[in-house]
Amino acid sequence: MGALEVLTGFVTAPGTTLTAWTMASGNSATIRDFPEAKGAMLVQAWADNQTAGTMRIISQKLHEATQGIRLQISLSDTSPLLPWGMPQRFFKNDPLTLQLSGSATAGDIETGALLVYYEELPGTAARFITADDVMKRKRHVFGVENTLALGTAGGYSGEEAINAEFDIFKANTDYALLGYTVSAECAVVGWRGVDTGNLRVGGPGHETLRHVTGEWFVRLSRMYGVALVPVFQSNNRGGILIDGAQDENGTDTTVISIFAELGP
Repeated sequence: MGALEVLTGFVTAPGTTLTAWTMASGNSATIRDFPEAKGAMLVQAWADNQTAGTMRIISQKLHEATQGIRLQISLSDTSPLLPWGMPQRFFKNDPLTLQLSGSATAGDIETGALLVYYEELPGTAARFITADDVMKRKRHVFGVENTLALGTAGGYSGEEAINAEFDIFKANTDYALLGYTVSAECAVVGWRGVDTGNLRVGGPGHETLRHVTGEWFVRLSRMYGVALVPVFQSNNRGGILIDGAQDENGTDTTVISIFAELGP
């Protein structure tokens, strides 16, 4: 069964020096163990920098182990950095070297993120469907609002249940998470629960790129040709958790999660 996971890490005042990420709680820079006959792929990467910088993803198993995947980071721009539909294969148990450069101002936190897809991941029972499946089963589209009180220490913070502010889900009903919008920039927005195999699925907190984030999971599914739209059962809503990653400024953001009610 497939799985999707966002991996987040941060550095503090790295300046021009490419500095290894401190991984957010629950995340690791080592690719998970998966069956030999299956695969894993990097589907997107992005960063939230306070000064322009560089992201570098290095592995002995990538094209070469000196520069790896080297990406330019713009100031205060969490746009996706990789070409859509062109995934990079990852290898089981591979320890990645993840680095960022950016601001040299004391206390400034720069944050990077990768989105990794696993064709099969033992021990998880995530539920995903394709964009075509959504179109066939969709009944209604609606938004659920959460205001995240994000912290200032880097990593994930602001966690609350998806129904903490608006409990408008119908009982015994499946819902597809199509995408989302944010009111203020943050590095990452994430959702997790039993329906995602307790892994965090997510994307960049870009407040103006709404034509991308608003269809984030639908776009992923279409671009990569696999089931990447998360499906949540409404009876689990108290355990569907949403959170984010923010820099030292701790700016809160309001997230609208865009769902589709699904029929049989």
